[in-house]
Amino acid sequence: MDLFLAIFGHLISFYYRCFDRIVIHAYLTCFLNPANVIIFFRKNLGHPQITKEVLSAKTNSYKKWLDDFISNNRIPCEWAQPGVRKEQYVFPFLKQFKHARKYGVYFIFKSMEQGSTYRALKPKLPCEDANYMMIRKHRSRFTHYYFYIHDQILGPLVLRVASFFPFQCTFFINGHSIIEQRLKQEMVKFKKDDNAFLAVSNPQRLQQIADDFTPSIIRARLNYWSKFLAPRFSKQETGQLNLNRLYAIAQIEFCHNFIFKRHFPIHQIFERSCDLGLLSMTADHLANIFGYPITKTIKGKLQVVIDKIDQAHHVLRAYFKKAMLRQYQKTPRLLRIEVLCNDLTVFRLQKSLDQLPRIKTVFTEITDRSAGFQAHMLNNHFNLNLLAELAKPVTIRNTKVAGIKLENNRIIRLMEALLHSGSSISNWRSKELHRYLLQKFGLNPENYTLNQLRYDLRKLRAHGLIERIGVSYRYRLTDYGIKNSLTMVLFHNKIYGPIAGSLFIFKPDQSTDTVSELEKTYRKIDRDIDHLISLMAA
Repeated sequence: MDLFLAIFGHLISFYYRCFDRIVIHAYLTCFLNPANVIIFFRKNLGHPQITKEVLSAKTNSYKKWLDDFISNNRIPCEWAQPGVRKEQYVFPFLKQFKHARKYGVYFIFKSMEQGSTYRALKPKLPCEDANYMMIRKHRSRFTHYYFYIHDQILGPLVLRVASFFPFQCTFFINGHSIIEQRLKQEMVKFKKDDNAFLAVSNPQRLQQIADDFTPSIIRARLNYWSKFLAPRFSKQETGQLNLNRLYAIAQIEFCHNFIFKRHFPIHQIFERSCDLGLLSMTADHLANIFGYPITKTIKGKLQVVIDKIDQAHHVLRAYFKKAMLRQYQKTPRLLRIEVLCNDLTVFRLQKSLDQLPRIKTVFTEITDRSAGFQAHMLNNHFNLNLLAELAKPVTIRNTKVAGIKLENNRIIRLMEALLHSGSSISNWRSKELHRYLLQKFGLNPENYTLNQLRYDLRKLRAHGLIERIGVSYRYRLTDYGIKNSLTMVLFHNKIYGPIAGSLFIFKPDQSTDTVSELEKTYRKIDRDIDHLISLMAA
């Protein structure tokens, strides 16, 4: 991470890291064991025989309570339609809730999904107890309710409640929403887009709030909503059974966000990272980044791929067992490195909600190692396709202007003249510049006319290399033009020209000595090219 900030720190406005999406299962601990289910129905509720009707009685009472709750509070409730993104569909309702500064349930979706429940089976062999029924765990398809909630502390969250016994609950929360609520309470100004902060008046405070992400805060709010919206049990029903909910993390995301000052460098960095990731991120590198060795019996994926999200966005994914490291351009100025895990045992961590601090430490180390690996790979010269971009024609006011090519000696001579003039031709008229070019390069006026010079100047202006000063006919090189002209002139005169000359016209005798360090370098390049050609021929 230190190397990444040392290289790109001057381009970054601020950065922060926090938990993103967290999926938490809430189990009633007493109903995890089928034996306790039998005790609950036969001893506490007084049912001599556990039948399908007995199991569904609690479901029917919960549905009746829920219908009254929806009617009394006028909460919109609909069946989820296939192909419709739930978050986008309910966003207008959330927006109204936020505008009115209201908290609570603002929408309910109903969906038919697979879930865990119990079923009663008659024993195959006769028993002494005629009412005895076997209780077995079973997965079936039944109604699930999605409660969309606006909470004072956790912000927008989703609670999914299964309508069949034992009424398993699942919470979907987001770390960015929790941070947003705290920033609002402390009157810290910020700009947020979806689940990303693009600007904030106090970046240090944002990171402090993200670091204060404690399990106790989350558990208190999850207990409140699970007791309020999930089916309730009286003390007489539960008896001595423990109805406390066990919260287990099913999926968790931790992200490191870099907000750049401009959109240009982030696009270049991401493209280069994708290229290097596919070429250089081997299995050993993945093991080093995730911090765990690779064994012969490894289970799960171990690969690096680039996936296409939509027409304009791609994501670099590095899979390691049941975890994944993602890197993508979230917005034009935000680069995100994110760790996603569906099974915390991959990192030898427990799934308990109390493990959040330990999870944060492990995932922070992974994102830091990933950023450091990429910074190490990016801290090298890389191929900017400058020549190909300049060679493309441009269109200005329905007029097509030809591209600038490296083999165009007229343009190279003009660039060299402009660079030698001190990056400015404001004191030169076209005729004076034409006379200077003829004298410096020994050109014939018939072979390089004044109209040809004016055409070349127009071409440079069309590509943004020179600009006009006011309304006069004076021009000067732009900063972009100075860099491009210097690159092309040096490449043409010092690299491209000598190497091409030694390949196709005359190659100096390698056995003779030379005192020129530049000539020694050229001869070494000749030997390397000859060696490369021989390898390719083999």
